[in-house]
Amino acid sequence: MMEPILWEWINALARWLHVVTAIAWIGSSFYFIHLDASLRRRAGAPAGTAGDAWQIHGGGFYHMTKYMVAPPQLPEELTWFKWESYATWLSGFFLMCVLYYRGADLFLIDQDVMALGPWQAVAISVAALVAGWVAYDLMCKSPLGRNDRALAAAGFVLLVATAWGMTKIFSGRGAMLQVGALMATMMACNVFMIIIPNQRKTVAALLRGETPDPSLGKKGKQRSLHNNYLTLPVVFLMLSNHYPLVSSTRYNWVMVALVLVVGTAIRHFFNSRHAGKPTPWWTWGVAAAGMLGCVWLSTMGPASGDTAAATPEKVGYAQVEEIVATRCSMCHAAQPVWDGIATPPRGVVLEGDGIRRHAEQIRLQAGFSSAMPPANITGITPQERAVLAAWSGGIK
Repeated sequence: MMEPILWEWINALARWLHVVTAIAWIGSSFYFIHLDASLRRRAGAPAGTAGDAWQIHGGGFYHMTKYMVAPPQLPEELTWFKWESYATWLSGFFLMCVLYYRGADLFLIDQDVMALGPWQAVAISVAALVAGWVAYDLMCKSPLGRNDRALAAAGFVLLVATAWGMTKIFSGRGAMLQVGALMATMMACNVFMIIIPNQRKTVAALLRGETPDPSLGKKGKQRSLHNNYLTLPVVFLMLSNHYPLVSSTRYNWVMVALVLVVGTAIRHFFNSRHAGKPTPWWTWGVAAAGMLGCVWLSTMGPASGDTAAATPEKVGYAQVEEIVATRCSMCHAAQPVWDGIATPPRGVVLEGDGIRRHAEQIRLQAGFSSAMPPANITGITPQERAVLAAWSGGIK
């Protein structure tokens, strides 16, 4: 009896830690991109500086100066911004293990998509994270990496192709989380394997009395900028598992492409504003169009199933009640009969009047999308989903 309670608390605390560390990482990332963009060259500035910025916060004034490579002498104390990213990735991967890997048969696997065992799914997931980072890193280090726009286009293709591929392996919810986890892995590895090592090389050169290699800072800044533009799409994808119309509809992988464009447009707006450049108001039009595109794509039906079932002309409540009783009520009952489930998930009881009370949730989770039943463990058919999608709580 204590085991499910313990795992629920582990899940809750891991999620809390992950959210807190993510806030810290995103906040510092956004702040330094803003600081870098707002630097201004002024008369009398120290040699080798890119500019400075005056800021006020919390009742105090701050004078920030950036050196192009490094200062002539290192200060006695130097703050390194790295643990925010490390803690975010580690807590996120732990949460993925607790929820998606431990419950792979429910949350990661969909037998309608690909027949996998839990350990097969976990192995593919981990391998995809490693392979995705290696592919991205090689692109950055190749001649392609000398052209920021070409590199961005190649990275976009890599991520969208990965999203499409993951939807052919995992459940819709698992695929979206996998793509978000890949982006997060790329971002954390940028810090751990490129930005911090390059900064250490710079510090080591200064301690030896040598002039640091300017390319080290340039490479680090490129990866930092990538992290800045990936942040908003990562957050969206990590939240997508709570929204079935995003994660579990037919063209969820196209939504990934649109969200990448939307996130890039929004960050471009703020980065341009911080740099004092002409305000690119057009970016909000791009963002709005992209999100409207996501809304439209979400109407295309559930992710699972080879073909969309025809919409029934008439739907009676008796039909809905029968489908819910055979496909949902073994878990969503006052006394669930499914092994390992002691109480109805999220307190949703789909018996008697409970079906009408939860009509909207039923249609969203099992009619318009394939989020429920998880992994389609009860074998709901496309025709049954069509009935639930067509059903209105007002039908008697």
